[in-house]
Amino acid sequence: MNINILTIFPDIFNVLNSGVVSKAIKQKLITINLSDIRKNAINKHNQVDSKPYGGGEGMVMMAEPLIKTIKNINTSKRGHIVYMSPQGTKLNQDKVISLSKLENLTIICGRYEGIDQRVIDNYVDEEISIGDFVLSGGEYAAICLIDSISRHIPGTLGNKNSYLKDTFSNGLLKEDVYTKPEIYDSFKVPDILLSGNHEKIEAWKSEMSLIKTYSKRPDLLKNRKLTKKQKKLLEEWSSKAIL
Repeated sequence: MNINILTIFPDIFNVLNSGVVSKAIKQKLITINLSDIRKNAINKHNQVDSKPYGGGEGMVMMAEPLIKTIKNINTSKRGHIVYMSPQGTKLNQDKVISLSKLENLTIICGRYEGIDQRVIDNYVDEEISIGDFVLSGGEYAAICLIDSISRHIPGTLGNKNSYLKDTFSNGLLKEDVYTKPEIYDSFKVPDILLSGNHEKIEAWKSEMSLIKTYSKRPDLLKNRKLTKKQKKLLEEWSSKAIL
């Protein structure tokens, strides 16, 4: 997968030299191409922003430097163009999986009060937000997007089935997890996980995943069709929780 990043702070993306994304880059599963928007600044002062027409707070990233930077990317390598914006569609696991299947992806990282609308209207295919809050710039949101996408590129993760059981992978939160030792400071690992009965363990994991989702993110269950068994489980757990 080829990912182009348009930014005025390319050094921020040094963080991609660590962890899962770094592994994907080293294995040439992902190629990261950083384009410094300031190289297409309008003057010797490296200006890429200006005051908004009609007045308003702050500065706006200008159309000319951004569009020139986009055009410097070979049309065959631009692919789907995404602008990281708090006004975009909120990112979720389904969108991550969809984007991970692309051969080419271009990400525009805005700053200040945003970017000139003409760039969005004529070049951006999709605006994406990572949540209902505002960041100093799109770089941090882009890093989140790239990291989540990389997990779905075959060969990135040591265990190819890891992402299949991540939180949100099946629309639910992941069950509680434990590791060695079995007992620490009087706190014990649930007996079922030590039983060796894989069928019962998987059943327990499914139940815990459902209960955790119900207690922490009930919104995820609103449009989910539950089985009679799942409904009964939640009713029983809810009644116990009230008591």
